[in-house]
Amino acid sequence: MSTNTNTPNDWGNLSLDILDRRQNNANEVALMQFSEGEWQEVTVAEFHDSVLAAAKGLIADGVTPSTSVAVMAKTRYEWTVIDYAIWWIGAITVPIYETSSASQIAWILSDSQVSHLFYESQEHLARVNDIRADLPSLTSLRPITSVLDELPVLGAEVSDETLENYRSNLNSETVATTIYTSGTTGQPKGCLLTHGNFRAELAGAKEMFPEFFDRDDASTMLFLPLAHVFARIIQVGAIRWGAVLSHSADIRDLSQNLKAVQPTFLLAVPRIYEEIFNSASNRAWADGNGRAFDRAARTAIEWSRVIEDGKKPSAALRARHALHSRTVYSKIRESLGGNLVAAISGGAPLGERLGHFYRGIGINVLEGYGLTETTAALTVNTVISQKIGTVGKPLPDTEVRVNSDGELEFRGPQVFTGYLNNPTSTAEVLSDDGWFSTGDLGEIDEDGFVRVSGRKKEIIVTAGGKNVSPGMLEDRIRANKLISQCLVVGEGRPFVAALITINTELWDGSLADPELIAAVQEVVDEANSHVSQAESIRKFVIMSEDWTEASGYLTPSFKLRRQVLIQDLHDTIEALYIR
Repeated sequence: MSTNTNTPNDWGNLSLDILDRRQNNANEVALMQFSEGEWQEVTVAEFHDSVLAAAKGLIADGVTPSTSVAVMAKTRYEWTVIDYAIWWIGAITVPIYETSSASQIAWILSDSQVSHLFYESQEHLARVNDIRADLPSLTSLRPITSVLDELPVLGAEVSDETLENYRSNLNSETVATTIYTSGTTGQPKGCLLTHGNFRAELAGAKEMFPEFFDRDDASTMLFLPLAHVFARIIQVGAIRWGAVLSHSADIRDLSQNLKAVQPTFLLAVPRIYEEIFNSASNRAWADGNGRAFDRAARTAIEWSRVIEDGKKPSAALRARHALHSRTVYSKIRESLGGNLVAAISGGAPLGERLGHFYRGIGINVLEGYGLTETTAALTVNTVISQKIGTVGKPLPDTEVRVNSDGELEFRGPQVFTGYLNNPTSTAEVLSDDGWFSTGDLGEIDEDGFVRVSGRKKEIIVTAGGKNVSPGMLEDRIRANKLISQCLVVGEGRPFVAALITINTELWDGSLADPELIAAVQEVVDEANSHVSQAESIRKFVIMSEDWTEASGYLTPSFKLRRQVLIQDLHDTIEALYIR
């Protein structure tokens, strides 16, 4: 085990990713930009020039080292350009989810003292203008499109020497970004991540993931919000290691964009992989081929399990797998561009069923684990070292241990420096010798793979004193295509219960229909089979409306806002315990 800690090392700064590639491969395609209705290649040299022109514009507009610059926009080419332009001069990017409410925006802009903001739409601008009177530090508002037109004009008189003077002062400890946590409880906290955090996180990426970066046709498409650290680290990895990077701003255009760009790897949260599987299943059932799809899914899962056990598939299994590959699996692969070698899943547990299914159809979904505070991944599965159902092994130079409470703790160069303006919260999670307390419960198996079992603060203690991890039950229930969301409750109660919402694409009938209730009961029974009787769900209620980010019940990364739900649905929960 490494003895490396989070103490600063000479990891370099993020401008070097572009400069190194420009020196060696200036004419290599670095990105694909969707412009004027078509995808256009952007070389390393062209991207470099766009970043420098935007950086000069920022300087002309009053941005200096340590200035906080906010970006509130969908995932798009200009986002990546302005991110690097901000970093080039030692300023700090403050990403804001473009779905954020006015109150959330006000808190982030105020806490980080943002002076410049780039926005996507007039609706975003209106939200900011509604609160601008309370934000004296905010002096500049520009549309994200200005990154490629207005900023270069504005900065035309800024010299190369001035810009280089800013860049040459960057080091590993320079703060690159302040990313605010989703805020499942309380106000979001601003995580300070340095240039060194990002560079250290990706130091061994090319060797760990040759399928992603060490191939001539390596490419990826970002569609998750770049406000999330998960997407940002893939952005930086692509720029550093040479995978062609493209962006899909609207999830509704994702399918056609994937077919146009044909990426070799993707990243997504488990909800996306669930939706891909469910959509394929729904289409099959609508076309009268539902049972055939289910047989294909079972075959894929069986194939993956046999491979994981190191066994050779039987002749019968090989025949079934070959048949379904032609009729079912190929269609799913084509829907993802047809060139996908592997994918990454993070942000929440993927579940063994989906992990085995995707590997069985020829798309290895590699599950990892990390937090905003750790610049994304702490652990990850790789193609050559994978155990489905775990979140993989720690990255190089990363240590892991389980404390006396069963909580996972990590130490490594990707761990953040602390929360902005919040030393108390920083001290609660970061020890003097660099150990970060994740708040997640887990274990390390005999092979060094890490398993996560739930959130420490979400543990339910029933009236009988039984400790229950709601996340495990919720994940198993939500994995069923009939279910949209699930909230497990039971704190101080005589038994565990659940609130469940339904996937309306699969069910448009009455929620009181006995057929639906029986189907949900089967799902609950299956989840209960994995826990003790004291932990099992005794009662459930089907909710009339789904929970969404817009309703305030999900974070932008699709996590439940548990305390908000419990508070707002108090009467519904109480009714579950009335005899």
